[in-house]
Amino acid sequence: MSTEFRFCPRCGTALVAGLHGGKSRPACPNDGFVHWGNPTPVVAAIVEYEGKILLARGANWPPKMFALVTGFLEAVETPQAGVLREVKEELDLDGDIVRLVGVHPFEMRNEVIITFHVKATGTVKLSDELAEYKLVDPDKLRAWPLGTGLAVQQWIDERAKT
Repeated sequence: MSTEFRFCPRCGTALVAGLHGGKSRPACPNDGFVHWGNPTPVVAAIVEYEGKILLARGANWPPKMFALVTGFLEAVETPQAGVLREVKEELDLDGDIVRLVGVHPFEMRNEVIITFHVKATGTVKLSDELAEYKLVDPDKLRAWPLGTGLAVQQWIDERAKT
């Protein structure tokens, strides 16, 4: 049973484990609400800028931790529109989607990450969410084992084939 959802959002009753959709899920014994625990969709961009890959460091991250630009997909927004919005919001860059890189689970955060390769132009101006950025030569880019790192590895592998 998920620890993140302990009470019914409709009536406030404590949720109890029950079999729903073939799995044990928290549910309300009072009104039938079921917390399905579906993953949250997130968009990510492998931002190509001035021939290099732009990695960003979140404002609250450790000093040497950099990753892709990401953000939650908004209601009634396509993943393509969402990733371009995030590039604009976080970097103030205009982007063009080169292609979909892949869709990867990020189980520890209960997210599914939809990653695109985006070519960006303009002058970088970081949002308050980001502390800094760095540009990495595509041949020197290295993946990390979780989250957006899976998409980076896929991009690196596919790039090596061409």
